[in-house]
Amino acid sequence: MVNLANLVSIGRVGLGLATVGLLWLPGDQLRWTAFGLTAFVIYSDALDGFLARKFKQTSRFGAKLDIAGDRVVEMTYWIVFAVLGWIPVWIPLLFLVRGNLVDTIRAQASEEGFTAFGDKTMQKSRIGRFLVASNFSRFTYAVAKAVAFCLLIAAHTTVCESTVIPQVAAFFVYFSAVFCIMRGFPVLLEGREILAK
Repeated sequence: MVNLANLVSIGRVGLGLATVGLLWLPGDQLRWTAFGLTAFVIYSDALDGFLARKFKQTSRFGAKLDIAGDRVVEMTYWIVFAVLGWIPVWIPLLFLVRGNLVDTIRAQASEEGFTAFGDKTMQKSRIGRFLVASNFSRFTYAVAKAVAFCLLIAAHTTVCESTVIPQVAAFFVYFSAVFCIMRGFPVLLEGREILAK
């Protein structure tokens, strides 16, 4: 049986790559198409998990593929926005460095029986569990990035460029960057034993 969840994970990466390609083409219609497709790419992140549970196709590989897909899609958008000059280059560098360090620590913690979230989370402190593992923090972080991606595209249409949308988009970009640091710091701090190995 075909694993639909894994196909969705792979498909959303391909769709994300195709969508950012539209940003180099002129015309508001293509920008709004990219806006809509970006919203769909972000929404489909929840779809693969839903399908995996519904069809009982959950697997460790599927979970890792989902995370890898998330990282590829996210970094693709940040890098393309920087190349287009819509955001400073340090933004994608921040997400890249933080993401790789955190993922490396989590991979080692996983081998020692810990998880990033849930009952066996590697986060010991209350603030660490709240910032890293809580549903509130994870949801807020995901929404902030999603809004940043969509509004950055909207901000570069003729309809929105002279409105408040560019400033709102910038707010969500920098909010996401600050939140990225805040959520990464507890992992680095509480994973220092792993880093010392």
